[in-house]
Amino acid sequence: MKEPAQTGRKRPRIMGIVNVTPDSFSDGGKHFSAGGAIRHAHKLAADGADILDIGGESTRPGADAISVDEECGRVIPVIEGCRDLGVDISIDSRKKDVMKAAVTAGATIINDVSALEYDPGSLDYVAVSGLPVCLMHSLADPKTMQDNPVYDDVVAEVMAYLQSRVTLCEAAGIAREKIIVDPGIGFGKTIDHNLALIKALPTFRALGCDVLLGASRKAFIGRLTGEAEAENRVFGSVAVALYGAQAGADILRVHDVLQTRQALQMWQAIDNASF
Repeated sequence: MKEPAQTGRKRPRIMGIVNVTPDSFSDGGKHFSAGGAIRHAHKLAADGADILDIGGESTRPGADAISVDEECGRVIPVIEGCRDLGVDISIDSRKKDVMKAAVTAGATIINDVSALEYDPGSLDYVAVSGLPVCLMHSLADPKTMQDNPVYDDVVAEVMAYLQSRVTLCEAAGIAREKIIVDPGIGFGKTIDHNLALIKALPTFRALGCDVLLGASRKAFIGRLTGEAEAENRVFGSVAVALYGAQAGADILRVHDVLQTRQALQMWQAIDNASF
């Protein structure tokens, strides 16, 4: 289907997920080899991904950290195999040395689930790189983040945290227009926390940064729909993506690129229709 003319709102950019891990919650091990991950990334690009988010360390609840060498060994060959696809490549990592190696290999965006807190050297490196960076909120380390997460006001607290990280990044020399914020759906949140944050997406636009929504196939969708298998949560994931588009998300991080793109095409066609 032809993309509709841009007379209404611009559709969000689609970030396709490439997990080069044996233990990610949705597709751990499915694309673990470099060749398998590269083939999967090429498919996502053909399906309409604007960005490929390549990660080598699982951040699912309960996951353990891995070494820099192991993480680089997983992601660098995949980045090298995707850099000629004509799409942006995001490195999903908390470690400065992995970020640096990934950028050398061809990554053009840095996506850090710790909002540049995990590695003391990452803030200065990102500032020097001049690349866009995504700052995500997480209540704790992936190993413990889902151990009874509690907030007095989840929207206000996540907003305050992201504001503090944006301020710190600007002080380090990272321009606000280079910063993307992510409320961190599923990272130290209950079902109610996740729903409140998704509903409050327009609030996060007040930070003056692009907003990323990453809810694809996550456990709260399974619990609400009764779908235990992550790979079967496509319909719920697309529904959340469409809500995110309506709410003003700039980037949607998804596993199911083709389905999300087609749903967005229809949303955009209706939004642009004259009557």
